[in-house]
Amino acid sequence: MTERGQQDERRPAAGQRDDEAVSQFVEQFAAQLVDAGMQRMSARVFACLLASESGVLTSAELSERLQISPAAVSGAIRYLSQVGMISREREPGSRRDRYRVHSDQWYEALTHKDSVLTRWESTLRDGVDSLGERTLAGRRIGETLAFMEFMQKELVVMLDRWRGHRDQLRAGFVTDPGATTGTGTGTDAGAGTGTETAAEAGSGADTRADTAADTETARR
Repeated sequence: MTERGQQDERRPAAGQRDDEAVSQFVEQFAAQLVDAGMQRMSARVFACLLASESGVLTSAELSERLQISPAAVSGAIRYLSQVGMISREREPGSRRDRYRVHSDQWYEALTHKDSVLTRWESTLRDGVDSLGERTLAGRRIGETLAFMEFMQKELVVMLDRWRGHRDQLRAGFVTDPGATTGTGTGTDAGAGTGTETAAEAGSGADTRADTAADTETARR
């Protein structure tokens, strides 16, 4: 059996969940988020929500699945809510809160980052004014400000492109402009050139035949 076949065999069927594999994913992804700078407990709670089937869990459920204290869950939830990666909602028919990770969590986080960049830019401008734009420190901060402004403009464009790409993904269809363009151009150009060349060749052959016939008639 090939490696691909073995992977397919190990993959759980629809509606089934391998709790051990899910737990491994949660811890692995959480560790990578920690390496990227996220707080460890926040990373574990976020990964746990992300891997849950409904994307919604209560504090008690998070505490049980991750084997951590309610206080640790509360601290992680507070951070994730502040950065816009999860939302809090009331469980129907209960006073308990539950926490939801949305499909657009990265989009929401980046949108929040956009407002953070705006505040940073304002502070950096004050720094340039205070230090003087012609001083070495002022130039250094001015370049940082220019980078933030550039990032904010690019972020707006990128998020707009993502919305279009996301809609295509959700519709179950993703276009590949490069492949489409390449295939269309190559086929059209090749077919057109080939057809025209064959026609020209045929026309040339007819012309030569007519010329030969006229020459033979003149000799007679």
